[in-house]
Order: sequence, then C-alpha cells, then structure tokens
Amino acid sequence: MNADRPAATSHPTVSDVVADVCAAHTGMVFGLMGNGNAFFISNLTRRGVDYISARHEAGTVAMADAYHRASGRVAVATTTYGAGFTNALTPLAEAVRARIPMVLVVGDAPTTGPRPWDIDQAMVAAGLGVPMLTVGAATASRVTEDAWATAVRDLTPVIVAIPYDLASEPAAAQEADVSGPPAAVVPVNDDDVARVARLVAAARRPLIVAGRGAVLADAGPALRSVGDKLGALFATSVMARNVFDSAWDLGVAGGFARRAPIELMRRADVLLVVGASLNTFQARYGSLFGEATTVIQVDALPAATNARVDEFVCADAGTFARALDAALGSAGGATWRDRHPEVADGTLHRDLPADEFAADGRLNPIAVAERLDGVLPANRTIVQDGGHFIGWAPGYCTAPDPRAMMLVGTAYQTIGLGLPAAVGAAAARPDRTTVLVSGDGGALMALADLDTAVHNIASGIVIVFNDAAYGAELHQYAARGLDEKAMLIQEADFAALGRALGADGVKVRALADLEVLRRWVADGARGLFVLDVAVSPLIVADYMRESMAGILAAQT
Repeated sequence: MNADRPAATSHPTVSDVVADVCAAHTGMVFGLMGNGNAFFISNLTRRGVDYISARHEAGTVAMADAYHRASGRVAVATTTYGAGFTNALTPLAEAVRARIPMVLVVGDAPTTGPRPWDIDQAMVAAGLGVPMLTVGAATASRVTEDAWATAVRDLTPVIVAIPYDLASEPAAAQEADVSGPPAAVVPVNDDDVARVARLVAAARRPLIVAGRGAVLADAGPALRSVGDKLGALFATSVMARNVFDSAWDLGVAGGFARRAPIELMRRADVLLVVGASLNTFQARYGSLFGEATTVIQVDALPAATNARVDEFVCADAGTFARALDAALGSAGGATWRDRHPEVADGTLHRDLPADEFAADGRLNPIAVAERLDGVLPANRTIVQDGGHFIGWAPGYCTAPDPRAMMLVGTAYQTIGLGLPAAVGAAAARPDRTTVLVSGDGGALMALADLDTAVHNIASGIVIVFNDAAYGAELHQYAARGLDEKAMLIQEADFAALGRALGADGVKVRALADLEVLRRWVADGARGLFVLDVAVSPLIVADYMRESMAGILAAQT
C-alpha cells in the first residue's frame, strides 16, 4: 500500500486531510459513496487502501464492526449525509451497545446552514450515544485524530462529519493534535485479590466463567492457571469461546449451553465471572447458578451487572487474573475435576444424535448443526445473525479461538446484519473460511449485500436455517395464541439466489444433501457457497423454552 497522499489538486482538501489521518491508522475501509464522502473515498482508493463497497449503507458499519470482532483491529466505515447516514443507524446502535471501536466518516450539512433535505445528524448521533465530531478547514487533522483516540480509548464508534461545503475546499494550516491519553488500566486492590483468593481456595466446586472482557484483556492464560490450581471447571460466553484452551472447558454458559454441561455448571458452589456481563440471557434467566452459589464478578465497569452477584471487584480482567494467580498456592488434593472425568475425555458433550426430521417432514435444525460441525472447514470464523436459530452453531459447532465465533445484532436485539458482517469478518481473516449462520428473515433483510459477499469473500459459506417464518416471533407469540399470519414468510430459495449472483449453492432437504457442501470443501472451499436448509418451525430451542417459561411464570 502506498502511504503517500496522491492529491487530486495542488493543495490538499479537507477531505484529503481526514483521509490522511485514517490511512495512518488503518488499511481497511468499508463504504458506500455519495455526494458527502466522494472526495474522502477517492483519496483512499487512489492511494491503494483496501476498500470494500457495500450495497446498502447499513452494511458499511456492520462490516467495520465484524472486522474488529474478528481481528481486534479498527476499521473505517463511511457513508454520505442524509439518507446514507440514517440507513446506517441500526448497525451503529448495535456497535455502540456492543462497545465496538470504529470511525464512521460521514458527509454533513454545509457550514452555511442546512438544506431542505438535511437533518440534525449530531442530535441523532447523541440519541444513539455516539460521539460526533465535525471537522473544520483548520481542524480536520486534530478532530480526526481525536476521533481515533476516543474510539480506541472508550471502545465506541465515533462519527467524523465533513460539512458538504468543506469537502472539496483547500485545507488551512492544521492545528496541533491534542488527543487525550490512552485509557488507564483499572488498578487492582490487594485486599480484593486476597478476599477472592480465600473464597475460591475454599470452594469445593469452583467454576470460572470468562467473557469478552477477559479476551480483550488477555486474561485467558492467567485464568487457566488459576483454574488448574483450584481444580476448577471452566465456561465462557459465546464471545470468549476457547479462551481457556483447556479440556476442562464446559463450553458456552447461559442460554446457549447444552443440557449436560449446564447441569454441571449449576452445581458450582463458587462462581468466578471475569469480564462477562451476566445479563439475563447469559445468566440463563437466573438459573445458571444455584441458590447457595457464591457469585463473584470481576469487571472494569463501576458496579455489578446482576443482582445475584455477592462479591464485585472493579478491575481490569487481565491484571486481576494475573494477581489472583500469583496469590494462590500450588494445586493439591482431590478436586471437582477428579469426580467428573467425562468433561476432559469429551463424553459429557456426546449427546445421542438428534432425529433427522421433525414431525412435519422438514429437517431438525439440531441434527443439521451436529452434522455441519464435521463438514465445515476446521479453520473457520463463524458469524451469527440474530434469530431463533442463534443457539444451534454455538451449541454444536466449534470455533478455533474466541474471535472466531461472533454474534452480531444481539446487543441491540436486531436481525439482518449477518451478510455484511460476514464480509467484514472475511476481510479481517482472509486465511479462514467465513461461515455465516442466518435465518431466512435476516437473510432477506440484508439481501443486497449477498452481492457484496459473492465478490469479496474468497472462501465463505452462507448457511440459512430456513423455517419459512420469523421463528422467534412464532415461538413467543403464536405459542401464546396470537395470529401467526404476520410471522410467516413465503419460502425463498437462497441457494438459487446465490447462484444467480455467482455463488455455488444447494437447497438441503435431507442430511445426505450436505455431501454437496462436503465435496465443495474438499475441492478447496474457494468462493462462496450458499446452503439453504429447510428446517422445521416445530423444533423450539431450549433457550426459547426457558425464556417463555419465565415470561409465563411472571404473568401468573
């Protein structure tokens, strides 16, 4: 990549200065060009920065979000003003709630005043909780640098707005950068370490649960050492899958946990939760722990995030884990592990194979997920869209590391971000096969960026769990007597849609049909393969059953 700015004019424009700063921080931009960002994008593409054009503005932010989740690096998203900006709001709301750092460069109203089609974008951004910084002729460099510093320090998307009348105007002499310092690591209190060390050392059945905060703080190795000294069992959130790299890992905790592991998790007498939110779903609606379980939470947030927490420690996950490891003595005596060898030898996770078909003759999605784990390439990144199907892949398909399994849309409870997110994940990890798991509702919502996926994913598989319905609504509301008409979708053939755009694909109506995918993988897994799986709407996920049971219990 040529880092020299190839100016289109004799003097750098305001857009050029913004582009110069962005190019110094990242080599990846996701965008959709319009009047407000044309000069900015042209600068970046002319110099050779990697640029992927979405087919819908929502895709630009979803791609940048997934790029970070898959790699830990920060990317730029860019849209024009007005409709281009508002089209990107849903994934932007997801990114701010999921604490994803990115810089979103947008066009904005002229400095001379709004035109009839302009809106108050700063007000809209404030409503989402997203900082918006507007550049000037002399402040373009400083403001853009400040945006990068804020995004990385505060783990948030930040908007850089370029007023329309300044976009192609020559920049003035730039003010000096006065960006704030990096985020300070939350210090560890020695008394907190000693207190937690006493609690976990006295436990007979200790369980350590790690979340995304532990991944970001690189707490995995120290937590594994702590667990090995205690003879503890491990579990993770979906976003921290495999952070322990241990045979004693029970897998995903919370709503996506499988039945045998969750029963063992519930028997813990001390639960140490590090860098995980313990939200309602992660706590499995309060059933993740027993009534007598002592729950300890360690997080950089100022207070506990679940009323069930008995001991809360505000600290950086990595720093605290290393201090706790140093405070504990060496292992000795019989431990909880000795009573449960089935965890380490893998037999705990060996369920009886699910029936291939449901009562309506369509495929059982659990049987499909069980089979897919052995068909998909092992070196994979799994991207999950939102919907009823969301637990099948985390429950039955493995991922090589914590960044190789992501759930997009869950922070904002949205669907339809999966297709563009797969593009961002593939750009971050082109060495892996990107596997998107979506439902038919979400896939239809993001269909424009199926074209983007076909042309930009070197090795990818789109799996659509197609129940011809909005499954989550069907199982929540039709089950309670509401009319189901608006919950049903006329069945689409996503494999045929993929083939029309240049992908390979097959409609799957029996497990034997997966052999087409197996052969494609054996032939090198190049390009995009769309797997449309006709699953039954009669099979209800365990997490949905528990959710509905909690709702109905609260109503009675």
